[in-house]
Amino acid sequence: MADSEDALTIRAVAERLMKSYPQVDAGLVHSSVQTAYEELRYARVRAYLPVLMERRAQDLLPSDE
Repeated sequence: MADSEDALTIRAVAERLMKSYPQVDAGLVHSSVQTAYEELRYARVRAYLPVLMERRAQDLLPSDE
């Protein structure tokens, strides 16, 4: 059950980031979200997982500067 919830979370975070960063390749967005998930997958408090994943994935994406 947790795996399917995690898959939905990964997909939702990736979709939000692709809308926020349309200039970045979708594959790069997906890999950054997956990396963020792998780093946070054993977090005890699961309620904040989407927010933490999105912030970490944003850190991994190239900046516009």
